[in-house]
Amino acid sequence: MQKRQLIALAVALATASGSFAVQAQAPEWKKIRIGVEGAYPPFSEVGADGKLKGFEIDLALAYCAEMKADCTLVQQDFDGLIPALQSRKVDAIIASVSITDERKKTIAFSNAYYNTPARFAAKAGAKFDFTAAGLKGKKIGVQRATIHEAFAADLFKQSEIVRYAAQDQAFLDLKSGRIDLTLADLVAIDQGFLGKPDGKGFAFVGPSYDDVKYFGVGSGVGMRKADEKTLGKKFNDAIAAIQANGTFKKLNDKYFPYDIAPKKK
Repeated sequence: MQKRQLIALAVALATASGSFAVQAQAPEWKKIRIGVEGAYPPFSEVGADGKLKGFEIDLALAYCAEMKADCTLVQQDFDGLIPALQSRKVDAIIASVSITDERKKTIAFSNAYYNTPARFAAKAGAKFDFTAAGLKGKKIGVQRATIHEAFAADLFKQSEIVRYAAQDQAFLDLKSGRIDLTLADLVAIDQGFLGKPDGKGFAFVGPSYDDVKYFGVGSGVGMRKADEKTLGKKFNDAIAAIQANGTFKKLNDKYFPYDIAPKKK
């Protein structure tokens, strides 16, 4: 009898332990800390009142409302976002992080929520040959730890790649003549520079770039791989719902004169 009781107790403990493990692996995600950049207009920036604003800020809040989650936005330099995720300072990233095979080695992603190509900007009327030899010796400004940095460093090895913590810093150096070109997301250049007084006298130059090898399949919500089945599902459901109920289009039209939604396959 004593042996049977011990066996029963062991089974009960194992069941309880297994149940606890499942709960530990499947949190309800009622509270979510979201890493954002705050220095990448019009997607994310700090307004004159000191508050975060922008397309991705509004979108993040819309996702949180859809998920009925209490979300805290945590501002962080772009190159510190993935380290912050890995060190559990944030639970997710919404900061124009492109879904690439290289990044998927480190973190998991939701489905893409927007997709736009990359472009160069330079002085209006400037002529360049967009080959490695053609841009030899030219100074190309890029934001650090971005797909644009990786692309420029790989394809334009004879150029001087100048790295910045924020894209706005590259725009400032382009205006002052300290760099010859900058490579960034089309929308970031269009809305964050060319459409502002500081961008007068500058223009897009060269082709659009959207090679999946470098630029991925669009921007998605980044998260730890261990949270992909739980938090990832919640974000994927929210992304689908926001697309379906017209909220995404409303926000898109608020910020952009063109559609940046990922193209359906």
